[in-house]
Amino acid sequence: MSVHVFKLSHVSSCLSCHRLQESLLSSASGYRNYRGVLNWCVVMLVLSNARLFLENLLKYGILVDPIQVVSLFIKDPYNMPAACLVIVSNVFIVAALYTERRLSVGCFSERVGLLVHSINLSVTLCFPVTIVLMLKSITPVGGASALGVYTVLFLKLYSYKDVNKWCREMSHAKARSLARESGQDYQVSYPGNVTLRDLYYFVFAPTLCYELNFPRSPRIRMSFLLRRLFEMVSSWMIPIIQSSMKPLEVNIIPLSSLSHQVPNHLLWLIFFYWFFHSSLNFIAELLQFGDREFYRDWWNSETITYFWQNWNIPVHKWCLRHFYKPLLKSGVSKWLGQSAVFLASAFFHEYLVSVPLKMLRPWAFMGMMAQLPLAWFVARFLRGNYGNAAVWLSLIIGQPIAVLMYVHDYYVLHYREGY
Repeated sequence: MSVHVFKLSHVSSCLSCHRLQESLLSSASGYRNYRGVLNWCVVMLVLSNARLFLENLLKYGILVDPIQVVSLFIKDPYNMPAACLVIVSNVFIVAALYTERRLSVGCFSERVGLLVHSINLSVTLCFPVTIVLMLKSITPVGGASALGVYTVLFLKLYSYKDVNKWCREMSHAKARSLARESGQDYQVSYPGNVTLRDLYYFVFAPTLCYELNFPRSPRIRMSFLLRRLFEMVSSWMIPIIQSSMKPLEVNIIPLSSLSHQVPNHLLWLIFFYWFFHSSLNFIAELLQFGDREFYRDWWNSETITYFWQNWNIPVHKWCLRHFYKPLLKSGVSKWLGQSAVFLASAFFHEYLVSVPLKMLRPWAFMGMMAQLPLAWFVARFLRGNYGNAAVWLSLIIGQPIAVLMYVHDYYVLHYREGY
């Protein structure tokens, strides 16, 4: 009987081999696993760059000069103001810790503590600007690196101030609720967290938002650490810009930017992977920092807003926790709150570009503020794949134009006499 049933089922399956279904690449199929396509893109990128590398090696020889690379950061190996500037940042860390210790024991009132913190945070932003603009020995790359460190430090110390203030506003029992289950044998509660070791762990941790007890991984995985280190070392590309500056002087910036859009975009993608995946995961593994969500699926963004909320999670979390939500709590509307976030982001973009280049230009600021009307347009008129295409176009077209505007102005300001 069972043999007969088996034969009937076999015959039935042979007679009917089709069913109602969509092709995998159709959006209606619901298929989302494109890992093989991603691997194909990586292989093609490696092969194409390998071909270009061999062609350039045979035609021009070895162009990478280690001394020239180092000179991007320092002009004189015996005079490194950018490195010294980073070392001086420890003063602001200690000042923040001292203020919190005085507040925790009641030596400072909340008003005095807020005043001291405000002065410390203001100087944290203004002091490096003064040094970078005054010293001619600081290179643009060195200046940008130092300002980047101070910007991150400003955001971290602001978060440190806020969280400790929230702890003081709560009862001791409620302050313990801020501790999260993180696999640790103990949980720290306020004011036991106000220590030099705790603050410096936060300073080096790959996050901008302070917590009393961060989620911690059980151990350091050496194989994972070495893979991330290999990615950090191997993900390099040196753009050749000087040869492309001359056409910019004949007022054909849009035409010149067309030839730089794809290389610029590839550089941006490589930077994203190098920094947000390889570098931050390397630091997190080294410090056993458990929260590894440094980015989400921004490549699937169907709106500009979704992209900005998901491509840089540490900054997004900070803005949401310490800027946007407090604005809403104070009675500001959502639209004004979002506009204020973009305004602050535009300021820091300009801060990190114009100051190291020592020339005040509004291109980064204008580019960020232009995201507001673009976000409204895409959200209102474009949906699905069309919205995703609009996001990608804004990344591929918009960024090279802003970069070339700065490169053009910097070149004209410093190298025009030679042409």
